[in-house]
Amino acid sequence: MTADDRGGSARGTTHASTSSRVMAVAWIVIAVLLLLDLVLRGTDRTAWIAGSVLVLSVAAVYLAWLRPRVISTPRGIRMVNPLRETFVPWAAVVWVDVVDVVRVHTPQGTFRSWPLRETKRAKVRENLRRDSGYVDPNDNDDPTTMRPMELVARELRRDAERYKTRPLSGPIKEIDEAGPAAPGAEERPQTMVPLEVIVVSVAAVVQLVAVLLLT
Repeated sequence: MTADDRGGSARGTTHASTSSRVMAVAWIVIAVLLLLDLVLRGTDRTAWIAGSVLVLSVAAVYLAWLRPRVISTPRGIRMVNPLRETFVPWAAVVWVDVVDVVRVHTPQGTFRSWPLRETKRAKVRENLRRDSGYVDPNDNDDPTTMRPMELVARELRRDAERYKTRPLSGPIKEIDEAGPAAPGAEERPQTMVPLEVIVVSVAAVVQLVAVLLLT
């Protein structure tokens, strides 16, 4: 898990899976090297198809491993999952906890984070056993004894408490929010498929189909 502060008017804290990002970068590097090898060595149909599959795999790895993250902003929580992005205003946050993944509870439903996952199976089973609504941990526990995802959930709960006591005014776009946070200052969660996801997905599939048809 990583967390970093970002400057500017949309300052916030980003949480992401370090292991997933490392694996994504490693695979992208390997794929690029394999593509270079194909360019230098292969010119037949098999080489073109293999290269196209590698490009498709890079797109999939980017969407599934590199792009997903959770961002705590002054306006709310941006949950960036592989194919969709959800913005939950602080006013709509009822609770944040973790079972198998970090979850944000709202009156409109529960939103699950793709990248922030509890990796210890015994801990997942323990969380599921005591989950009768909202998992209610002790926020006064020693941070050194808490699991990484428990620390993230606690930080998001504290962010919710802090920002609810001093809400911001004005449209979201004035503080340079992106994704589903941009349309307006609604008090309900907003979900959308970002243009970035559509472009990457369509481009990867189209180039594979073109190679299969033209070679």
